[in-house]
Amino acid sequence: MAHHTIKSNYSALVDRLNRYPQGAPPSKLLNSILKMLFSEKEANLVSLLPIKPFNAKKASRIWKTDLTTTQKILDELAGRAILVDIDHNGESVYALPPPMAGFFEFSLMRVRDDIDQKVLSELFYQYLNVEEDFIRELFTRGETQLGRVFVHEPVLSSENALHVLDFERASEIIKTASHRAIGTCYCRHKMHHMHRACAAPMEICMTFNNSAASLIKHGHARPVDEAEGMELLHQAYDNHLVQFGENVREQVSFICNCCGCCCEAMLAARRFAIMQPVHTTNFIPAVDNTTCNGCGRCVNVCPVEAMSLVSANEPHKPKKKTARLDDDLCLGCGLCLRSCQQDSIRLESRPERVLTPLDGTHRAVVMAIERGNLQHLIFDNRVLFSHRALAAVLGVIVKLPPLKQVLASKQVKSRYLEALISHLQN
Repeated sequence: MAHHTIKSNYSALVDRLNRYPQGAPPSKLLNSILKMLFSEKEANLVSLLPIKPFNAKKASRIWKTDLTTTQKILDELAGRAILVDIDHNGESVYALPPPMAGFFEFSLMRVRDDIDQKVLSELFYQYLNVEEDFIRELFTRGETQLGRVFVHEPVLSSENALHVLDFERASEIIKTASHRAIGTCYCRHKMHHMHRACAAPMEICMTFNNSAASLIKHGHARPVDEAEGMELLHQAYDNHLVQFGENVREQVSFICNCCGCCCEAMLAARRFAIMQPVHTTNFIPAVDNTTCNGCGRCVNVCPVEAMSLVSANEPHKPKKKTARLDDDLCLGCGLCLRSCQQDSIRLESRPERVLTPLDGTHRAVVMAIERGNLQHLIFDNRVLFSHRALAAVLGVIVKLPPLKQVLASKQVKSRYLEALISHLQN
C-alpha cells in the first residue's frame, strides 16, 4: 500500500509540473530525480500548489495545515531552491518554478552535501542528454521558446548598434537589474561529474531581479554589483561563450553563458535546429568570400556548427577553402566576427525582426496557447477572469484544434495582449 502511495505522490507532482507550459515528460528517470529533490510528503504538498504565486495563508488553506507549520515547510523548500520566494510589500510570496529554467538548475548552482550531486548529475544527463524527451518538449514545442540569444556586443558596428534595443543587450540587463547573482553553471557542473566538462569558466551563471534575490537569500548564488557583473560578462566574451537568456523584454531572470559542448540550449540548437529550439538575435553573419582565406577560426568558434569550410572554387587554387554559413542553424550571436582576422564577416539585419514577449506572464500565455494547455493557466490563475474580454478571447482559442491555436496565437502576440496583461498585473 505504501508503494502505491509513494507512486501516486510523485505522479501527482509530475502532473503538477506539466500544468505549466514548460513541463517534464513522465519517465522513470524523472521519478528518480524527483525522489532525490523531494521527500514523499513534499511531493504531495508541492503537487497541490497553484501556478500563480501564492502566500503562506493560501498554502495553509490548500494544505489544511496551521500557518506556523505551513510557513516552516515553505521556508524549507525555498531554502533548497525548490520554491522561489519573493518579497512583495513586506510579505513573502512563493512560486514553484518549472524544472528548467528552475529547480533542476538550482540544484547544481552551488556545491552542496545534502544531496549526492554526482548521482543527480548522472540522472540529469540520462534524462536530458540521452532520453531526449524532456529537451525535445522544452525546446521544440510551439513557436515561442523559453530562451533567446543575445548578440556579442563587442563586434557591433556603429550601424549595427543603432538596431539593437536595450532588452537585446546582456550589458543592459546587468546594468538595470534590481538584484544580480552569480552561481555555478549547472550545465558544466553536470558535465564535470560526467567527466565531459570543458575548460570554460564555471562560476559565471547569471540570475537577476526576483530570482536573484531569492537565490542570494538562501545561499545558492552570491550577490554581485554592476561592475563585477560587467567584468564577468567580458570574461564570457573572452571565452567565446554565448549569452542565452530568458525570452522576455522586461524583468529578465537569467542569462547563461553557454559553450557549445556542455550547455543544454546549444546542444538543443544543434540537435533540433530545424525546429528552431531557441530564438536567434535579429542579426545574421554574411561572409565575404573574396577576402576569406579559409582559416577555419569561425568554424571552430561557432557553438552550433553553423559555419563550415567548402571549396572556394578557384581553378588556380584547387585546395583553397572559404567559410559558408548555414542560415537555418545560425543563432546570430556574432562570435564568428570576433574570431575572423581578415574582417571577412559582417553582421546584417535579418529580414524579419524576432519577436520577444513582454514579460513572463505574456510568454507563459502564448506558450500555453501554442502547446495546448492554456486551460491550466485559466483555471488556476483566477485573475484572468477579472477581464471579461480576455477571458472571452482565450475561451475561444482553447476550443480551437491545435493547428488553429498556433495560427490564432499569431494574433494574440500583440500590443492588445500586452496591455491586458499589464492591466491585470497593476
